[in-house]
Amino acid sequence: MRYTFYIVSILISFNFLFSQDEAVTKVATCAANWLKIENGVRGISMGGSQVASGRGMAGAYYNPASIAYINGSEAFWSKSYYLADISHNTLAYGTSLSPTDFFGLHLFYLDSGEMPITTEAAPSGTGDSFDVTDLSLRLIYARQLTDRLRVGGALKYIREEIHTARMQSFVFDIGSNFETGIYGLILGMSVSNFGPDVQFHGEGLEVVVSDTTARDGKLSKITKKFPVPLTFRLGLQKNIWSNDDSYFSASIDGINPLDYTVYGGFGLEYGWRDMLFVRGGSRLFHDTAGISFGGGLKWSMFIIDYAYVNYGILKETHQFGISLDF
Repeated sequence: MRYTFYIVSILISFNFLFSQDEAVTKVATCAANWLKIENGVRGISMGGSQVASGRGMAGAYYNPASIAYINGSEAFWSKSYYLADISHNTLAYGTSLSPTDFFGLHLFYLDSGEMPITTEAAPSGTGDSFDVTDLSLRLIYARQLTDRLRVGGALKYIREEIHTARMQSFVFDIGSNFETGIYGLILGMSVSNFGPDVQFHGEGLEVVVSDTTARDGKLSKITKKFPVPLTFRLGLQKNIWSNDDSYFSASIDGINPLDYTVYGGFGLEYGWRDMLFVRGGSRLFHDTAGISFGGGLKWSMFIIDYAYVNYGILKETHQFGISLDF
């Protein structure tokens, strides 16, 4: 009965995911769009198709239930050279509390680098600069309910600071991973960034005026509240073939953000003797992101991963990650 309910939920989700009107994109209607920046080098190299195939802390961004695959403990760090000289870092740790209970911490930090301040009077720059920093910290709990079903959730603190204006809030992620027993297919679902609308505050919104207009000589600009980019993911993963030495798997995700049309990701992974991994993929129906590829090398408890993504007119990105399994 439990599995029947789960499969019915999947079918309803497929209908919701692919029946949206693509004529209305809702682009630029959400705040904190950096929450949609993928992290986890393995997933990035596989076209972002990780809601079903994600494993461990590297898959926590896509699906919090991924940490229910941890054996023992795991630490993860990645460095990404993103677009327009922007860089972001991910630091994560996860552990099994019991054979069925798992806990993780996941920190994402983005730094835009310094940018010149321009005004109408000084379009070439005032001589001053500013930067943008974004941060999210997840507390993740996952549980293996049966030998085929894993579920997880994350409480996420988010903060964005632009010069001296800032926004902060709490949002939630939930997800599940289900081994269907049908042709070896694994189904994954997740909902990310479920939470209240956000609003900017701070000194950066203050404007100097005459003391006849305001007693302290300052007025604050009025900001509006905007939703965060709620994102629904639904995906499948299957081992095409496997033996004692190697395996070859494929995965595909459908992704529906609140402020964009439905797009997808497709990925392939080949693993040899749990030592060498070759990966590739592509984003589907995405405006800029296209082909991606990468690989990994495991030696003892250390795993080193690399990912490359071509963003077309926005050029390429290179991302690196190190994991420890212990």
